[in-house]
Amino acid sequence: MAKDLFSSHPPFTPPTKEEDRLSWLRLIRSSRVGPSTFFRLLSEYGTAEAALEALPKIAQAAGVDTYSPFPADKARAEIDLARAKGARMLCFGTDAYPATLASINAPPPVLWCMGKRAPILRPMVAIVGARNASSLGTRMARTLAEGLGHEGYTIVSGLARGVDAAAHHASLKTGTIAVMGGGVDVIYPTENTVLAAAIADQGLRLSEAPMGLHPQARHFPPRNRIISGLALAVVVVEAAEKSGTLITARDALDQGREIMAVPGHPVDGRAGGCNGLIRDGATLVRHVDDILEVLQRLQDHPPEPVSSIPAQTRIVQPGQSARHETGPASGASPRTNPPPPRQTGNAPALDARILALLGPTPTAEDQLIRDLQMSASQISPVLVTLELQGAVQRHPGGLVSKPQARH
Repeated sequence: MAKDLFSSHPPFTPPTKEEDRLSWLRLIRSSRVGPSTFFRLLSEYGTAEAALEALPKIAQAAGVDTYSPFPADKARAEIDLARAKGARMLCFGTDAYPATLASINAPPPVLWCMGKRAPILRPMVAIVGARNASSLGTRMARTLAEGLGHEGYTIVSGLARGVDAAAHHASLKTGTIAVMGGGVDVIYPTENTVLAAAIADQGLRLSEAPMGLHPQARHFPPRNRIISGLALAVVVVEAAEKSGTLITARDALDQGREIMAVPGHPVDGRAGGCNGLIRDGATLVRHVDDILEVLQRLQDHPPEPVSSIPAQTRIVQPGQSARHETGPASGASPRTNPPPPRQTGNAPALDARILALLGPTPTAEDQLIRDLQMSASQISPVLVTLELQGAVQRHPGGLVSKPQARH
């Protein structure tokens, strides 16, 4: 079965040479390789170069006979474009990679950055909210961002119009980071072009997306997990009950971040999401001191620095918990054994059993393991092959589902 293609290799080390960074970029840009699969492959093969060599055989076992990793020349072209635009690569596991972001489930293996390094070295707070923010909402965002900036915090937001733009403007002098849905060189919305240039000059823009990528709606939910992942806490200023801002709040909850919200009038649709968050336990924010009180407590217990592959992404040994494993599983090497045939006979194949349990609503991988009454080391490699097939989609927080149809 597919799990037989995975084998144990030396411990993970971040890239230190140009050729290593090229291999990392090729691996994360390869079709159907997201951050979780990226780290699973590194856990099994030790290096991105070895994982790239193994990918076609893994894909063949998943029923994809024409799979090819991302071409080296296209990866080099992206690196060349980044250099021309003044962007630099930030890789997971390096000293410059922020510990808060490294601590989340499936962190971005590669980030493109434009601007100064200083903002990412300071403690960070995310301020997010409605694009159609009210005058009161934008004033509140500016006041909170200014107050936190003067206390030594970097403000993280998403460069959207409304609350995001107000928070960025107010924290330009003290430190701000814009996390972008498309390429770090592609400004969206275009009305924030001047602001984006100021952030690159005084703060920092970053993105996990390829250079030159124009963002689409599906790119923003993954972007939101980075906004919350960088921050010690997420402050929501205005948000409707069903809005993209609440996706960031849910990501923050999955990541163990503190969620705070500014209350609003019950009849204002832009306050529905904030009032709901407060009802469900978020800290009510009246002024910056409410935030500082929580941050002082959080900084007494900061996230532990991470220097190895995220535990949630590793393939575990039989009997180990998927959330607490300490090393990769062992198995036969794909370099010496050909891909084994798929399971046949009366018993359903494991991939079919997994797909039968999944639907469009995300399910925790741990729950899937319990439902199948099998070990994580049996199920995790099959999930990797299903992801390469495009039959399984991963979500933040260790969740999986069948892919939703794109419209």
